[in-house]
Amino acid sequence: MTEFQPISSELLKPLTKDEANVILYKGTEFPFTGKYNTNKAEGTYYCKQCGTPLFYSDAKFDSGSGWPSFDEALPNAVTEQQDSDGCRIEVVCTTCSAHLGHLFLQEGFTAKNKRYCMNSIALDFRETAPIAEAVYAGGCFWGMEYFFNKLEGVYSVTSGYTGGVLENPTYQDVLKQNSGHYEAVKVLYNPLVISYEELTKFFFEIHDPSQTNGQGPDIGPQYRSALFYRNRPEWETALDLIEILRENGLKVATELKGARRFWPAEEYHQNYYDTKGTLPYCHSWQKRF
Repeated sequence: MTEFQPISSELLKPLTKDEANVILYKGTEFPFTGKYNTNKAEGTYYCKQCGTPLFYSDAKFDSGSGWPSFDEALPNAVTEQQDSDGCRIEVVCTTCSAHLGHLFLQEGFTAKNKRYCMNSIALDFRETAPIAEAVYAGGCFWGMEYFFNKLEGVYSVTSGYTGGVLENPTYQDVLKQNSGHYEAVKVLYNPLVISYEELTKFFFEIHDPSQTNGQGPDIGPQYRSALFYRNRPEWETALDLIEILRENGLKVATELKGARRFWPAEEYHQNYYDTKGTLPYCHSWQKRF
């Protein structure tokens, strides 16, 4: 199994000088200057650098400190580590390691006794429920899209191409098998409703992860089984599930690859089976967990 690879720089947003001072060089905003310090709107706070959802507004409270404060992060969204000063707990984005702020404990502000003290400049706020993304390849993207769209907690599924070297590929480019791309789906989901582990279990149940160089009658490198993780928890989740499948006798061929830029496929590939009114020919659900 391949070693863990950090998120590709092509998926990171360019930063201004002020943003970089905090996110890359671990600076701190002056108190009461950040635009989200007093924000009371309902919505989600995302990492400014990689777009990962970090905190939902129901965890936000007024600590009087001058910085946005939260008593809980979204699942696997942030990593806590010892600060270089040897005293405080630094909080970074699990996906891209962006410096976000610090965690303080046992202050009595809320029942959870945690205060994630964040820098506004390291965050983006959107007035929506959390939107996370996951990318999977398991043969023809039509069937993958069809089944993922049936799950509660999934907002949308987009068919497309990823993992290759060609920019803005077309279906014909990928069909030639020299672009390096996989047919894949990007799943946007609410991590408070369905977890990445649940999504990934479903991925392994709607295609044959033991088939090499294709899926069903669709043969070729673009149809291989692969999972494109964004961070270490996703990678570890995939490893754990693959180990379970192997212990149950399945020879898993699924590749684990660091996420790359995802290119949406042509419009006629989107929602193919629902538009056509037929059922997938090479995908079906089979309980494996």
